[in-house]
Parts: sequence; structure tokens; C-alpha cells
Amino acid sequence: MKSKLFHVRRSFHRLLIVLFMLVAWKIQAQNATYTFQGKVTTKSDGKPMPGASVGIIGTTSGGISDQTGAYRFTANLAPGTYTLQFSSIGYQTQRQSVTLSQNTTVSTNISLADDALGLDEVVVTGTSGATSRKQLGNTIATVQAKDLQLSAATSIDQALAGKVSGAQITQNSGNPAGGISVRLRGPSTIVGSSDPLYIVDGVIVNNDSRELIDLGGYSQNRLVDINPNDIERIEIIKGAAAAAIYGSRANNGVVQIFTKRGQEGRPTITFSTQFRVSDIRKTLPYNEYPSNFTNTTVTDNTQTPVTRYDLQKDIFRTATGHEQYLSVSGGTPTTQYFFSGSLFANQGIVRGADFSRASSRMRIQQTLTKWATLSIGSAYTYSSSHEIPNGGINEAYGALTGFIFSNNFINPQPDPATGIYPSTAPVSVVRRTNPLEAIARFDFRQRTSRFIGDAQLNLTPLPGLGIDFTFGLDTYSQLATGYIPPNNTTPSYNVGYSRKSEASVLQLNNDLNIRYQASPTEWLKSTTGIGATLQYDRSFGTGITAQQLGVFGQTVNNGANIVAAETRTERSFIGVFAQQTFGLFNRFFVTAAGRIDAASVYGVDNRWQFYPKVSGSYVVSDESFWKGSSLADVLPDFKIRAAWGQAGNLTAIGPYDRFTNYTPVSVGGLVGYAAPAQLGNFSVKPERQTELEIGTDFSLVKNRIGVEFTYYHKEVKDLILNRTLSPSSGYNNRFVNIGTMTNRGFELLVRAIPVETKNVRWNLTATYTHNKNVTDGVEGNGVLPFAGGFGQVAAVNGYSLGAFYATFFARNPDGSLLLTPGGLPQRERGVQGANGTYTVQRGADGQPSGTILSKVIGNPNPTAIYSLINEVAVGSRWSFRMQWDAMQHFDVFNFTKRVGDRDLYGGLKGYEPELRGEVPKGTSTALFSIFENWIEDGSFVKLRELSAAYTVTPKFWGFRNVRFSVAGRNLLSIDNYSGYDPETNAAGQSNAVRGFDFVEVPIPRTMTVGINATF
Repeated sequence: MKSKLFHVRRSFHRLLIVLFMLVAWKIQAQNATYTFQGKVTTKSDGKPMPGASVGIIGTTSGGISDQTGAYRFTANLAPGTYTLQFSSIGYQTQRQSVTLSQNTTVSTNISLADDALGLDEVVVTGTSGATSRKQLGNTIATVQAKDLQLSAATSIDQALAGKVSGAQITQNSGNPAGGISVRLRGPSTIVGSSDPLYIVDGVIVNNDSRELIDLGGYSQNRLVDINPNDIERIEIIKGAAAAAIYGSRANNGVVQIFTKRGQEGRPTITFSTQFRVSDIRKTLPYNEYPSNFTNTTVTDNTQTPVTRYDLQKDIFRTATGHEQYLSVSGGTPTTQYFFSGSLFANQGIVRGADFSRASSRMRIQQTLTKWATLSIGSAYTYSSSHEIPNGGINEAYGALTGFIFSNNFINPQPDPATGIYPSTAPVSVVRRTNPLEAIARFDFRQRTSRFIGDAQLNLTPLPGLGIDFTFGLDTYSQLATGYIPPNNTTPSYNVGYSRKSEASVLQLNNDLNIRYQASPTEWLKSTTGIGATLQYDRSFGTGITAQQLGVFGQTVNNGANIVAAETRTERSFIGVFAQQTFGLFNRFFVTAAGRIDAASVYGVDNRWQFYPKVSGSYVVSDESFWKGSSLADVLPDFKIRAAWGQAGNLTAIGPYDRFTNYTPVSVGGLVGYAAPAQLGNFSVKPERQTELEIGTDFSLVKNRIGVEFTYYHKEVKDLILNRTLSPSSGYNNRFVNIGTMTNRGFELLVRAIPVETKNVRWNLTATYTHNKNVTDGVEGNGVLPFAGGFGQVAAVNGYSLGAFYATFFARNPDGSLLLTPGGLPQRERGVQGANGTYTVQRGADGQPSGTILSKVIGNPNPTAIYSLINEVAVGSRWSFRMQWDAMQHFDVFNFTKRVGDRDLYGGLKGYEPELRGEVPKGTSTALFSIFENWIEDGSFVKLRELSAAYTVTPKFWGFRNVRFSVAGRNLLSIDNYSGYDPETNAAGQSNAVRGFDFVEVPIPRTMTVGINATF
């Protein structure tokens, strides 16, 4: 493999040399330097339009209008006729022809009209370069910087929630660096990850969620390292027809992040400061009954008076945070620059938890010649956090786990004399951690140092020819430490616990892309693209755990029992692609492309894969018969489109899973080898997704309403699953391609401008997404349980991924509960079949008989996702924004309530009816094992964002503008869920285990106030 990679790299470099030699043949023209200037205004009210793009078609020259709507840039051009293009999001693109002669200053003023559809908006469709939406046969969602700046979000993926149709974006934890899960058009794998591929300024970045220390399922996404203030725009590629250009890494879609760049002009300085307050929106009703049963004997109702404590008051707090941000940008006609730095700190709503981040970013663009530009970018981030573990999933220690397993009639405070924390767990069962001790004495931390850099060379040696080379680097080191002192209340580490774990990650990508645009005739336009990519990543990991600690010292060498582990992995990817687009009469557009990929994680027989795509669009409204009819009055713009493509997935198999990895052991003082549980397989190939999407884009009411509708059907074949082997094979399991999965649904996006007057502008954006996911091909009994859900979550043939598969109530034929002779509910029994089927059995006494049955009792995947965003600008100073999000028709497994309502613990309100005698004693014990009882409807409507801003333009100290803002996030949730929040997930970013609530930190309500000043 290394030999092959060497030859590919050598060929890659030879290709670069040839291209530079071709550039040297460029015929030089007698050029002159021209200055382009003018003003961009809105057509409706004549107000200045800041941030509008102005460029010369066919060149790389252009600029951006300032706060007064004025623009100015220079370009070195040969005399002749050129076309200026003016564009801005939400407005119709305008073009103006200009003739360059002896006068070197060209003044052009333009007014832009409203456009809610935005067919002329320019987007980047992957490595094939920029194009207008008019030409696309697939949808690409765009989120602008203005959509992020008042979101009160602390990370990019968090800020995207509700802004993209076809996307389910879920915050899994309310911790200050809480992880986010992003799914575009449903999950695309079973055992791998369904998160999309993230690219920042051409750099493929790592977004792993590494659990270096066990915090109860919670882990950080690495997107938390990127400051949202540095973002210019985000483009989301959802369909395989567009994502196929990335081959075997694009099964889950692609998120392209573009950061801010400098523009020609005098320096612009931006400073902002923000203060935030977060608190818990809702606490769980706790048991306040003043007595408790003396024992657990069902026939003995004797009670003893007790004092109840609300432990949540001592766990949660009102948290504060702050952020300072400074950027400087500007440039000359040949050099543009952008620099930024920020300091961010935020407390968690659980006492003792916090997250801080210091980051800096730089971008320099240098014009080398009239046809060559070099751009260099770098970003450095250092983050640190204090973590309060929850326990719950794999471990029994943690603050919130300790809370739910506590008897709340035991005072949790430490002894005033000795300082020793009492055990708050029932004496009759295994003890659990005192939650207050976890906060006060445990010391869990994470630190990350990260650098992301890129170098981009852009060449335009001949008219219509563009050559781009990008080198990207992403590297970080993440260090986690955990310490539990000796003599504590944990069930497993009473003699002390210390852990140090570190991950070091390096990713490199080299991308060469060549485009040639030509117009052989007036009615035919052609864009040809070819490219190659070479990617490499490696990961080093170490973990050292110590127990039986000495009295002093947190380091692992303070332990008597030390266990160490180390991992080292590396992968390589090679790919080439070709793409051809034809535009006919500026109305018909057809694109076809193919990519060939190879990845080192697969055996040589299936290493090379081909991924094709084809798409087309037809702008019907540009036809003469349409423009001259009454249809144009109703539908000014009308486009139909379709796309088909394939993409692959690499996340379901590790770098060395194709091997049978034996483990060294000592046998009689000599080195021997023990067979692993997993048998290798060199025949495994990438999971392959095939997707078809059909849609239409149209506008109404003189372009004041824009509608995008898309139907999609994607099918994933060759799913990689861990098949159980027969004992005679000598192994337990093996990765094989056997599963299938389908996602089908539709997306609707509506943009409208209901009101636009001289003093008021109201923008409205609404999205709706419907998705139906079905898995199949699971062998055996058709059920594949997942460990992260205590075996109650599974892939079941014919059902959505991650369905809740567990016990259910025994019922009478009329649907009422079949009770035990003692009057208690019970589990159903009978004969278990395949794929969740079963046959109920009854004994002679009419009671259930046979084995305990399981079936699908709930679905954590929402079938409908909505959002409604209202933006109102009043005059030139006031702006308001409100965003509502909703997820409907999904279930949540309330494991928190299951524990808190049981008699052994009984800390929640749900146990009170048994104490009051309203239900028979023993009811809570009976319900504890009937999992159907703990499935709840998680449907919610949330006030995700609410903000107001006031902007002034002082005439002193060089101020351009000053904005005062107040914003809120997650202020209100309308739901019927009895737990903290139906959106959280105790299994973190797990692909398969969703909607599992086991005392995860709830998402806080956050308020921020800020000042942003531009000089």
C-alpha cells in the first residue's frame, strides 16, 4: 500500500509541474489598472446596502460594499467590454455592461430588488467550484453570518439548529461544551457515524467525539473549537448527487464552512463583548411525602416519618459566562488580510462545570501575478473544561446519577465535624455516589490544543481556465484527566481512582481541481472539471488508569494498581473525479460526474470504488412563452430539477478491522498469542448510498415569496454489521456487508417578505422536513441490540434505527391491563419470534406463561421537523429575531423516571401515590421491569432564539457603527414530557442510541447581552 501511495504522490507532483509549465505559456496582453466604484442601494426604499458583492464576470476581481453601500476596487485588465455583477442574499442579481478605454475610473450605481428565491445566488458545490443555484439539480442550504451572530449559541453546529431543512440537529447535553448530533435526511449507517463531513476553508476537519474519560455518555464535539464569530457562511450539501464528489466520505452529507476574509480598503476593526447567564428551565418534581415505608414487604404498610430534601437545589446553579472578540481586516489591491482573536468562558448549570476557549485566526490573500493568487490561513484554539461526571451509561459514579439513585430522606451534606459525605443510596442495594461529593471532591478535566491551517493557490492562466490547489492540515491533542479521592461514596472506587488519557490526531488533505469554462456558441455553455485528492490521517491514543491510591496526589503513579493501554492508527485515501456541465440557452443545465476512490481500510479486492452522479435543471420561467403570459405574473420564477448519485461511508469500519488481530500473552514465560473475539474480513467493502431527489423552486408575488420543495429517496446497501459466528469457528463475530437501510421523505423551505416599506422590513423563513427510516438485513432473529441503551435499544428489521425494543404490559383481550393475583401489573410472556414478532401464551389460571417477551415499544426518530424564523427590521437601527423549532412524533425512553419512581430510591414525585395508598404497595417494583411504561411522547415546540438589537452610528472616534443586543436561547419548551428535556440523549453522539434520557444535563435557558463596535 505504501508503495502505491508513493507512486500516486509522485504522479500528483508531476501533474503540478506540468500545470505550472502550461501557465508559463500564457500570452500577456497590454493591460491597464482600472478603478471601479459606486454605490449599491435597495430598490424598494433606496437605502444603502452593506455587504453586497460586486465582481467582474470572468475574472477574480471584485469587492464588497461597506456600511454606506459604497464599493471600490481595482483590477488589471485589457481594454474592452466587461460585465459587472451585483449580488446579495435575498436580492435579485443585477448585471451591468461597462466598456474600458482610456478612462481608468468606472463609476456604476445599482439598485437591487427583493428576491426570496435566490436562483442567482452563488454557492460552492464541493471541489467542482462555484456555481449559481439556477444550474443545480439538487438543493444546497446556505446559512449566513447574520443568521449566527445573535443566536446565543456557543458552537457552529448548535447555531445551525432549525436553520436547515432536511436536517435533524440535536443537542445531546446541556454541559457548556455539550455535544451535538447532526443528521442530514436521516441516519445512513448502523454501526458507524451519521454525522456529515465537515470542511473549513478547504480543510477536511476532524469532528470526533472522543470519550477519553467516562463522563456518563457525554462527550465534546470537536466543532466546539471553532468560533462562530469567524464564520462568513455555511453551505450544507444534503444529497448524494452533490456529495458524491467527495466519494467514500460523503454518505452523511457535507458541511462546508467558509470563514471571514479581508477586503480591499482601509482597516476595519470589530470588537464585541458579551455576557451570558444560564439556568435550568425545569427541575423534576421530587418526593415531598413526609413518611416512608419501614420495609419492602408488600403486605406491611407500616411507615416511618422522614424529612425530604430537594437535592437538585444543591446540584444546579445559575451559571455565567462571557466572551471578548476582536478582528482586524482590510487590504490593498494586491494584499488582503484578516486577523481575529477571542476569549470565551462559560459555566455549566451543574456546579463546578465550566468550559473556556481561547482562539485566534488569520487569513492573508496575496496577488502574485495577474493570474495567480495565494491564500494562507491558520487558526489556533486552546480549550479547557472542568467536568462533573454523570455516570449512568457505563459507570455508577457521578452527580446526577447519584441524585436519582439517592434516598432523598438522607441529608446529603457532609458531616460538620469530619467533613465526610454520607452515602445517600439505599442500604439494601449497591451504594451510589453522593451527588454533592461528586461536585466537591471529584476532579475531571479536559484540555485541547488545536491547529487548523491551509494554503491555497488559485491560477487563471487562460480565459475560462481555473486551477486550484489546496493543502489542508488539522491537528490537535486532547488530554483528559480524572481523579476520585480515596474513602468516597462510589460503589466501585472507594480506594481511589485516577486516569490520564490522551489523543493526538493529524489529518492532511491535498486537493487539485481544474476547471475550464467555455461558450462555443451563444446558446451553449460548458464547464469541465477534473481533480484529484490525496488524504491521510493518523491517531495516537494512550490511557492509564490507577486504583488503590495513596492519600496524597492525583497522578496515576500514586496508585498501587495501574493499567495502561495504547492505540495507533493511520489511514490513507486517494481519489480522482471528472465532472461536466452543459448549459443550453441559459435554461437547461445538465451535470454528470464520476469519482474513483480508494481507502486503505479495505482489502485490495474492494479498495477501489466508483461513485457516479447526474443531475439536471430546467428554468421554465426563462422561456419566452412563459415571460409573455399571465404565468409570469403568478410565478415570476419556476424551476424543476432532479438529481441521482451514489456516495460511500467509511465510518463503520476501523483502520485495522479487516485483520484478525491476535493478542500477545505470556505462556510459561514465553510469548504466545490469543485469538481475538473478532475474525477479520478482507472482503468488506464500503457502505454505498444511492439517492434520488426530485424538486422544484418557484417564487410568488413578484418574488416576495420563494418556495423550495424536494422529495428524496435514499437507499443504503452493503451495510456493515457484526455478524455472530458459530462457536465451531473459534470466533464470536465478524464484520460483513449484509444490511440495508432506506430513508425517504420530503423537505419544504419557504422564504417570504410579507412587509417591506421605507421603515419596516419583515422576513419570514419556514422549514418542514418529513423522514421515514427503515432498516433491514439484520440476521439472526432480526434484532441487533446496542450496548449504549442497556440492551433496550436495537436495530430491528422493518423498523427505524434505534427503536426501543423491550418488555411490555400483559393485557386482556379488551386492552386493559392483566394484573397479577395480587393486583399488580406484569410483563407479557409467550413465544418470541423473529423481527420483533411474538405469540402470547396463557396458563390454565389465565396468567401469562412462557418466556418474557419483547417488542418495539417506541421510536426515537421524529417523523416531522419544523422551524419558523421571523426577522423584523424597524428603521435603520432596530432589528428583532424570533426562531421557533419543533420535532414531532418521536418517543423518549425516560430511564430517569424509571429509577426515581421506584420504592428502593423513590426520590421523584411519581412514587408518592404508593406512599399515599392510592395504588397497591409494590406497584413501583412491578412497573420497574415493564419498560413500555417508561416510553413517553417527546414532541416539543421550542422558542430556540429570541433577540433584539439596536444599532447606532456615532460620529466620533472613528466608529462606523455600534450594536447593542440582547438575546435568549432555549427560553421556552412546549411539551408533555415529564423529564428535564426531551431533546437530550444520555448516550451522547451515538448514532444508534437516540432519545435515551438517563439523568443527562438538561439544556439550559440562556440570556446574553452584548455590544459590537466596528471602527
